[in-house]
Amino acid sequence: MEAWHALWTFPAIIFAAILIAWAAECGQFYISQGLALAVLAWVQTLPEFAVEAAIALEAAKNPEQMHLVTANFTGSLRLFVGFGWPMVYFVSLFFSHEPVYQKGRGFRRIVMEDENSFTILGLLPALFYFLFIYFKGTLNLVDGVALGGIYGAYLWLLSKLPPQDAEGADDLGRIPKWVMQRRSKGQSIFWIFMMFLAGALILWFGAHPFLESMLGLAAMLGISQFVFVQWVAPFLSEFPEKLSAFHWARTVSKAPMALVNFVSSSVNQWTVLVATVPFIYSFGMGRPSEIVFDPHQKVEILLTIVQSYLGFLFLASMDFSLIEAVGLFALWIFQFFVPSIREEIIWVYGAWAIWETIQLMVHFRERNVFRAFAHLYRQTIFKKAPR
Repeated sequence: MEAWHALWTFPAIIFAAILIAWAAECGQFYISQGLALAVLAWVQTLPEFAVEAAIALEAAKNPEQMHLVTANFTGSLRLFVGFGWPMVYFVSLFFSHEPVYQKGRGFRRIVMEDENSFTILGLLPALFYFLFIYFKGTLNLVDGVALGGIYGAYLWLLSKLPPQDAEGADDLGRIPKWVMQRRSKGQSIFWIFMMFLAGALILWFGAHPFLESMLGLAAMLGISQFVFVQWVAPFLSEFPEKLSAFHWARTVSKAPMALVNFVSSSVNQWTVLVATVPFIYSFGMGRPSEIVFDPHQKVEILLTIVQSYLGFLFLASMDFSLIEAVGLFALWIFQFFVPSIREEIIWVYGAWAIWETIQLMVHFRERNVFRAFAHLYRQTIFKKAPR
């Protein structure tokens, strides 16, 4: 019976995603684009939070379900990097009507803006801390506080970035343009708030029925519990991110914004989403408790870390190319259909990441995420004029 609820929960999630995407497009004219996308990522991942909370509570009651705690967030993070990022590139390439390769310029790239460096670098401290979690093999309340602190520092930095030039409102779609043009600042902010609120409420109240309907469909289709939690549930619950990002990727000038939307969601999940798990698990246990990872879970975590680190290195050059998009997608789809080779795939990711790290060090004087961040940091934090 729950499966039939998909007839209304699925359209509801899509509508919520559209509302939030419109609000984020307008919001970047009053706060930084990075902060607007961080807020967007927070609200968009509410279904993911609901799924992870339900799993953590179930694991507290039934230890046999403990293996599912990592299945959801590792699957969703690998979907972001392995499927989401490449699809943004391919959608942008298709709608740009430009040749894939131009003599003298190489393969077409999505070129990131300097302010995107704040979001891209937000991945690094989260990944380093998660490497620490991997080696100790547990997730506890202290880790939750630390990950929450990393996310708080990330939001603080984003809040220091300037908003977008108001003249850019002419490039907005019909509804966002209606909100931004010929209205006072107070009226525009009111409509932005209402779109965010409406989208958030739809996601909040629709998340549980959405999950139940997808579980019902999984049962009808005979999909295993682990496969559903790691791949099917994240794919469906992340639909808001995909819809917003692919919508922006259709406009060449907004392709970087689409890519940063996924990166921001990744930072969100590496930090604040995982940070809530030990608290929810402890609540279910009735006492402060830690989650102990088994060898299979540790493999899943390490695979997710090295994939995200490689993705970070690709964006560290402040662009995203065809080879990088194809590489991420090929490695993701290969492990998706042949899960038995995940440990071998870790070595492939790792070797490629070492090569990209060396390249970054050798060409460090060229434009990269660290130099872009340092330049903007001096301008925004210390208010220093560029030299």
